[in-house]
Amino acid sequence: MPFFPQSRYQCGPAALATTLWHSGVDVDAEALAPAVYLPAREGSLQPELLAAVRRHGRVPYRIPGTVDALLEELTAGRPVLVLQNQGFAALPRWHYAVVVAYDAHRGQWVLRSGTEGRRRESHALFLLGWSRAERWAIVTARPGELPATVTPDEALRALADAEGLLRPEAALAAWETSLSRWPDHGDIRFATANAARRAGRDGRAATLYRQLLDQRPAHLAARNNYADLLLARGCHHRASTVIAPALEQSPASPGLGAALRDTARAISRAAASAPAISPCPLGD
Repeated sequence: MPFFPQSRYQCGPAALATTLWHSGVDVDAEALAPAVYLPAREGSLQPELLAAVRRHGRVPYRIPGTVDALLEELTAGRPVLVLQNQGFAALPRWHYAVVVAYDAHRGQWVLRSGTEGRRRESHALFLLGWSRAERWAIVTARPGELPATVTPDEALRALADAEGLLRPEAALAAWETSLSRWPDHGDIRFATANAARRAGRDGRAATLYRQLLDQRPAHLAARNNYADLLLARGCHHRASTVIAPALEQSPASPGLGAALRDTARAISRAAASAPAISPCPLGD
């Protein structure tokens, strides 16, 4: 793994370059600095770092702020970008570093930090600075890879934030990986279905919507999206059957209620103007 020594106050670009390079992105700190370094603040903020990861086609995952999580990611071969406060609560001195190893024999953490390619910090010192920064830590992953310790809700949030900057097939691969790990998570299945449709995988999307509705018949957004997909493929009768139960419900979101009504009207217009395709190419 390369080491990018930081310029003055530019620990953010240096740390980010290390983790991006490890995930297969050919980039250096100098190239990242204009996007993530804020001269007025003499540093980088977390949102800028996360946005830069997404712009380079990778997904930044927040991992649990525990020593066990750090060790598990290191064991899996993943460096972890952390935020430290090397000052005090009243006079903070923020610093980004990359944890690359733990020396259990000496009780020391090994970091890419500042101008040091293998800075060693005692467990107590590292934990103090990291805890003062609310134990913020991220892993940068390729689409289709997941950190060992990421939670399902964090994976959902991270992918939702990143997928707009990913190619549709890459976004689908990322969602499919999450679904493989958490097959019973309804929101991840819903997001995977939506991603499949954006990637042009209508058959896969239909299967996922059906599976979700079998598990959660009252998932109104899934009913709307599945009905819309069926409509787009000429399956008017099936679309009408799918959306009908949703029209009898009261959605929590006014926007969802409007979307359901719009979809139902579109189905009615299509049914009046053209015969439905039979059999439906998306199955039953």
